[in-house]
Amino acid sequence: MNQSIYRSDRLPRKAAPHAPMQGDAADAPGGGGAGPRIGVIYNPRSHRNKGQDLDCTDRPGISVAQPRTREDIAGALADFAAQGIDYLIINGGDGTVRDVLTMGQSVFGDRWPALAILPKGKTNALNVDLGAPAGWNLPGAIAAYSGGKRIVRHPLSVAPEGAPGLPMLGFIFGAGAFTLGIEAGQDAHELGFFNSLAVGATGAWGVLQSLFGSQHNKWRRGTQMALTAHPSGVPIPRSAHGDPARRNILLATSLHRLPMDLKIFGPEEGPVRLAVLDKSRRRVMAALPAILLGWRPRWMASAGYHQMACEGFRLDVADPVILDGEAFPAGTYTVTQGPALTFVTP
Repeated sequence: MNQSIYRSDRLPRKAAPHAPMQGDAADAPGGGGAGPRIGVIYNPRSHRNKGQDLDCTDRPGISVAQPRTREDIAGALADFAAQGIDYLIINGGDGTVRDVLTMGQSVFGDRWPALAILPKGKTNALNVDLGAPAGWNLPGAIAAYSGGKRIVRHPLSVAPEGAPGLPMLGFIFGAGAFTLGIEAGQDAHELGFFNSLAVGATGAWGVLQSLFGSQHNKWRRGTQMALTAHPSGVPIPRSAHGDPARRNILLATSLHRLPMDLKIFGPEEGPVRLAVLDKSRRRVMAALPAILLGWRPRWMASAGYHQMACEGFRLDVADPVILDGEAFPAGTYTVTQGPALTFVTP
């Protein structure tokens, strides 16, 4: 996650012209016993990438790309598809994963190769969910293709209304005070906090601001947003607290487990898990540490904190939103379940 955040009006939404897979290569790993064909997206700007793993890629059947822009990612994926890769390793953080998955839609369609994600960024929430070790490296990921586990996950599909091209794909979407939390997370990174430690430091700061700040504090005033279920159009439940046109925070994910095992979302199962706080009230914020450990008091929804699962939702929001650590403009977004992807873990 970079200090200067991207805007979706600068995000290429269509990849390079589709390069079809060669024959049935994607369905026959290794092309008949020669070993899998592997493509590696290696983000040289990621927090923990310093080129130390690349020696292991100097052998037949492995192609490495080090893209610096989203356009470069699109071209690299098209080249990989033309080679008929069986296995795509993404060496970078959550933002790199979002960009690769988004640009890969036009390249792979419904024939994605197996994927592996290496935890090389400042935030690596997907790796926490998949259970990959913090020190997992490129040689280990290459070896895991034949002996590792396969886990299926669906990213969120985030479609800005009126924008051309395909939706963005990512795993954690948020609005309201979550945007402030990402800004605070940038400060935490500058102080040396990363991954779960950064999540904890940022969360603690937000709780303190909500408990002791005034009604004019930006952490408490909320953001104007209209929120309805998709495709029914039924309004998402809201308590009687605060301005009915505003909500304090919205979070959505398709992950099963969060960093620090936080229970931001309830146990309900569904394609999209949603958590919404209507108003930053001191009663809710004081109970939040216990709620994040799994306590679900009966009064929680009536007090303004909602946990649910749904097919998707439509959000009309007046301030920027966040997808996997980066900001995209205010507007109307439809968030649904993305494609089924198979991830390899040790």
